[in-house]
Amino acid sequence: MRQDVVCISGIVDDVTFVNPETGFAVIELNTGEEILPVVGELYGISAGEELRLTGTYASHPKFGRQFKALAYERSMPSGAVAIRKFLSSGAVKGIGAVLAGRIVDQFGDDTLEILEQTPGRLSEVRGISPKKAETLTLELQQLFGMRTVMMFLTSYGITPAEAVRVWKKWGVISLDVVKDNPYLLCGEDIGADFKKADDLALAVGIAPDSGKRIFGAVAHVLRHNLRNGHTCLAREKVTLLASRLLESVSQDEVELDVDRRLEDEELFFILRNKEYLFLPGYYMAERYIALRLSLMLQNKCFTQRNIDRMINDVESSKGIQYESLQREAIRQALSQSILILTGGPGTGKTTTLNAIIDLLEQEGLTIAIAAPTGRAAKRVSEVTGREAKTIHRLLEVDFGSREQLQFVHNENDPLRADAVIIDEMSMVDTLLFESLLRGCKMGCKLILVGDSDQLPSVGAGNILRDLIDSGCIPTVELKQVFRQAAESLIVTNAHRIVGGEMPDLTVKNNDFFFMRRANASSVAQTVTELVSERLPRTYGYSPIEDIQVLTPQRKGDLGVYTLNDALQQALNPKTSGKREYKGTFCTFREGDKVLQTRNNYDIEWDKNGEKGMGVFNGDIGIIKMIDLPTATMVLDFDDRVCTYTFDMVNELELAYAVTVHKSQGSEYDAVILPILGGYDKLYFRNLLYTAVTRAKRLLIIVGSESRVMQMVENNVKTLRYTGLKFFLTETVHRGGDGYES
Repeated sequence: MRQDVVCISGIVDDVTFVNPETGFAVIELNTGEEILPVVGELYGISAGEELRLTGTYASHPKFGRQFKALAYERSMPSGAVAIRKFLSSGAVKGIGAVLAGRIVDQFGDDTLEILEQTPGRLSEVRGISPKKAETLTLELQQLFGMRTVMMFLTSYGITPAEAVRVWKKWGVISLDVVKDNPYLLCGEDIGADFKKADDLALAVGIAPDSGKRIFGAVAHVLRHNLRNGHTCLAREKVTLLASRLLESVSQDEVELDVDRRLEDEELFFILRNKEYLFLPGYYMAERYIALRLSLMLQNKCFTQRNIDRMINDVESSKGIQYESLQREAIRQALSQSILILTGGPGTGKTTTLNAIIDLLEQEGLTIAIAAPTGRAAKRVSEVTGREAKTIHRLLEVDFGSREQLQFVHNENDPLRADAVIIDEMSMVDTLLFESLLRGCKMGCKLILVGDSDQLPSVGAGNILRDLIDSGCIPTVELKQVFRQAAESLIVTNAHRIVGGEMPDLTVKNNDFFFMRRANASSVAQTVTELVSERLPRTYGYSPIEDIQVLTPQRKGDLGVYTLNDALQQALNPKTSGKREYKGTFCTFREGDKVLQTRNNYDIEWDKNGEKGMGVFNGDIGIIKMIDLPTATMVLDFDDRVCTYTFDMVNELELAYAVTVHKSQGSEYDAVILPILGGYDKLYFRNLLYTAVTRAKRLLIIVGSESRVMQMVENNVKTLRYTGLKFFLTETVHRGGDGYES
């Protein structure tokens, strides 16, 4: 039931919790009638302040009423008593209860005005030396500066969390920076909406045809398309979209500004059949990747021993025989500095990879194995018998840097590994691959394993496909489906799909089943029954750990949101003993299966005593506990236990059903795939192929044969505009960094 939005006022009695990274806080508000717990983005609030809050009431049978603040107005405490409480709360570092009393005794009701405008007068207070007064003055400048920035930005619709990021980035000069160029708020490090930044810009006097405004729109168009996977975009499309965004500025005016930005290297371009524009970071990243790989290609790594004899010895010791392409892959891995090993399910990639690892270890090489996600790393660890990490853990996130994501291991402190093996390469985006290459020492061997027919990475770029299509990187594609694998209908149907053939939906006694349903409600009902009753009863599968529903879309009758509501009701319904928290799009309940939707490098976790940082996009966990008084929840991501505040739940969603894109790099014992209606552009061949290949033991499609056929026939690959193939072919063919943009 929708709750009424109301306004309340009061004085902050206490601040019980605050997250300095996001601005989320839990306070006790004295309304004059009660002490009411309030939660929300209330950064910098201190005891003694007067607040007017807009939000909704929430009630819990155990913890009573709470107020969820959606917006607030604040005023500094007035009157000596309130000011004393404010200063005693620790709002100003270096001022405790005793000193607060002396300051208020000295200045009375004018205390805060004096502290803000003439803080040097603190030396008039008994016990405060001129040096101490100078130190406190700096603290007061920080305090009043932060409050001024917060109040100014939130008045233009910038969220408190975004305002916190502004303050952390620019500190006391924040207002000067933002007023000079409000479009800096749209950068990745702040993340404000363009319309809000534009409204603020026009309000502070930025001219409608200002270069700052035009470039703000151009950069916004390019950043927005990074989310669609493009590292660059055709110039005429960028300028057209930017002019539409600005309304009062013509496309010709945008074109002139782009020329200036190219000259000043605020934008870059390449010229193929047309001109493509880049933001500097992605241009530099793709150029670096091309140059580094071209240098690696010049470094031949011939072993001193006879490679064919080494392969024969492995065959004898393991009692197996490699087919010709497997032998070629092993040979290339030992003799080349870089190799791409690709192929579909059942073609022996794992067997080949294990042979490569064995022989590299025989040669005395130190090997590091990694994958883009925790689940993918766990899987490659299981099949190789060696430790595997996520790429982030391998490179080690540098938590001392807050400007942008950086890693401990780079050119100045490279990994010690002689060979680095990356599995699930189709998931690796441009910036992550650049960081990986920067973290590899010169002379390091690189082996990239993946299936190029799967969906590309969530982040911008199309690394694996571009590397293969360039023709510059040694690549072995395994094609032969082995007899044992060929007995699996999952495997054979996957190959039929990628080959443009209709999968066999008629077999009833294998691991691939089709269940025809005519409408969305019957599909949803069947999916729910399969997860909650039929598969657990027939196969003993856990609905939470073993079964995963995958769907092409987020919205609609068979989208993530609708299916998760139905599955949550069936698997984890509301009961009096389970605590829950209502988020923006769903209710989270103890015992729920949830998905992390963005990389968060600031979350600390504990895994059986081992401490670490970071939970990443695509990680799936279980809500173990929800604690309403502290507004926190405890989650378990594959034995990594961590605590989230309620303001962080916008990074989570229910995971009983997830999109096919979010399932990349994971395998599940049983996959259920509803295929019926939906948006045509989401239903294409390699999405179906990716979904099918997520299943290890059982795959069930519920829906329409004709829709499955449409997906098979729709071979429009996920189109991505990138520059890597261009950079790589130019660099390799010209023998170095010999191209110009």
